[in-house]
Amino acid sequence: MAEPVTVAQHLDPVTLSLIQNRLDYISRQMGWVMTRTARSPIFSQSHDFSCFITDRDGTVVSQADGIPIHTGGGGFAIRALLRDFSDDIADQDVFLLNDPYVAGGNHLPDWVIARPVFVQNQRVAFCCNRAHQSDIGGGAAGTYNPAATEIFHEGIRLPPLRLIERGVVRKDLWQLLLLNTRCPDLLDGDLHAMLGSTQIGCRQSAQLVAELGVDTSFAYFAAILDHADRSMRAMITALPDGTYRAEEQLDTDCFEPVDVRIRASVTIKGDEATIDFTGTDRQIRGFKNSSLANTHSAVYAAFASFFDATLPRNEGAFRALRIIAPAGTVINALPPAPLTMCTVFPAHEIMHVCWWALGQADPKRSIGGWGKNCFPVTSGTDGSGRTWVMYHWGACSGAGAVEGRDGFNQIGPMVTLGGLSLPNAEVYEHVYPVTILRQEFRCDTAGAGEFRGGSGVDYVVEMHATAEYSFRGEGLARPTGLGVTEGRSGAVGILHLDQAGRSITPQQQYALKTLGPCQMSISSPGGGGIGNPVDRRPEAVLRDVRDGIVSHAAARTCYGVVIADDGRTVDAEKTALRRKEMRASHGTENNAVAD
Repeated sequence: MAEPVTVAQHLDPVTLSLIQNRLDYISRQMGWVMTRTARSPIFSQSHDFSCFITDRDGTVVSQADGIPIHTGGGGFAIRALLRDFSDDIADQDVFLLNDPYVAGGNHLPDWVIARPVFVQNQRVAFCCNRAHQSDIGGGAAGTYNPAATEIFHEGIRLPPLRLIERGVVRKDLWQLLLLNTRCPDLLDGDLHAMLGSTQIGCRQSAQLVAELGVDTSFAYFAAILDHADRSMRAMITALPDGTYRAEEQLDTDCFEPVDVRIRASVTIKGDEATIDFTGTDRQIRGFKNSSLANTHSAVYAAFASFFDATLPRNEGAFRALRIIAPAGTVINALPPAPLTMCTVFPAHEIMHVCWWALGQADPKRSIGGWGKNCFPVTSGTDGSGRTWVMYHWGACSGAGAVEGRDGFNQIGPMVTLGGLSLPNAEVYEHVYPVTILRQEFRCDTAGAGEFRGGSGVDYVVEMHATAEYSFRGEGLARPTGLGVTEGRSGAVGILHLDQAGRSITPQQQYALKTLGPCQMSISSPGGGGIGNPVDRRPEAVLRDVRDGIVSHAAARTCYGVVIADDGRTVDAEKTALRRKEMRASHGTENNAVAD
């Protein structure tokens, strides 16, 4: 391998931008290949995978495709691969890994295919695809096992492994993988899709490096990371020095009600930020513990989304961040703690505390809380004995508002930041034994504010077959989409199941149950608002009323907006009087969350 190249001080900035865009295009193209060729609906319909590119040392230089919680910690996986294989990496090798404790994984279902890129006999990069598999064994079909008390209950553990050696597939390992899933037909097709996507990425990355020249490409890759570093440092420098604190909570350890606190202090000093989770509670019995890579990913996603959208999305942007994550806590669990839920919870809470602490440093960038999802995963077998696994993404929650924009209605889990696609109802009815009876925005559930939170949905389905339900009801116990700076919180979630007129709703937020055909109703949580609701534009309130997101009564009581009798206009005179009365009586709540 060539010696490291000293980065030139004055590389052409136009070429630098073009190379970053080219890498991002390659990353996205890998994603397009995966979407079009994968077998599982979780990929072809929902895009629960992410493609990224690292430099030769395992530092992420492009994460333009997919989901932030996947890609932010991608460098951990490739550096674990380099640790184990060092220079024993050849052209046309392909590697596979997933373990959160030894392989830089976030949780076991997310398998990473990593393909090294060689040009002129030198390793120049890795093209990678991290994808959430439909099933990897363990105690529950679909992998989410709320009964798990150790990682061995959650599925097969993979250290960095050589899946393809110099272009030849290791058939023994391939058979081992297919034996450890309930969905071998899906896994077989999905692994081929992952291999195909990274092969396309490898080919195009090699072409880029060949065009630039190997040494020149190394210099530009380093400059891309340096540029991101400077950009983040400039944004941190704009914040006032100081220490800002916030905390969030989990309501249950998956077995009983427990108050689990996630505490963070964010210290801004010059152009650096230290995120210290000292004081966070110890790891728990259930599967909502976080791996270290997952915690880093959540922090990176929080910082990247808090600042300006022009911030480059590569690992150089996070050099300015120092993360202190005490071992043995819920955000850096020690083995054999179970972890499968970590990419949603507590990643959600980690992002919240980062946002809310940073919001104290720059209140104009404050972000309302996102509602926590409460839909289960269902699974069963069809007439041929094949296992199916269905994610009820149609019951996703509402997002928090920001200054200048309402929260998104019904969007995927917060850690995806919109990168997850909500599946087509008609396709799901064709693939699974389900009829979707209702999927529409809830009324009066979005947190009120000058900019309101996103609305949850009313989601009602008829399940026609016996199925195993992995209940994950984090958003059921209390309002979770918290309002900030006088904004109100979104509504709490509701889950109800009915079997032949008899309620069979589980008493616990997390549970694993097998149920016969039944009707399931989910009212998902709303996101938090930002700013005083009385300051919301009356025209925006009228639009929400006409869209069914806000009722006439709530328009008057929460926003001080009186809708005219025709239902199509605002009564300006009555609205002005009502708002004057509300301001005089301090009639709106302050649900600000950060100290």
